[in-house]
Amino acid sequence: MNEDTQVSFETQKPPKTWLVESILVSLFCCLPFGIAGIVNASRVESRFFAKDYEGAIRASQNAKKWTIVSFAIGFIIILFYGILGFGRMAGH
Repeated sequence: MNEDTQVSFETQKPPKTWLVESILVSLFCCLPFGIAGIVNASRVESRFFAKDYEGAIRASQNAKKWTIVSFAIGFIIILFYGILGFGRMAGH
């Protein structure tokens, strides 16, 4: 490894992990897709420190994708049940 690579690695920060967000959507929104987000989020830093920069970026992008999917599905389900519950209350 040359000196330029070492300097850039030491000053470069790992990509966003999305770990906190993935855990929260797993708990409150949609567990299966949230777990996929957690798995990818846990790979970001390990790949970065193994100097697999492309793998770290890919893991970060996948964690973001699954976190957003989990949130969207959870939100839609909660909205659906809210509308369904409100419709039943209005009908009585």
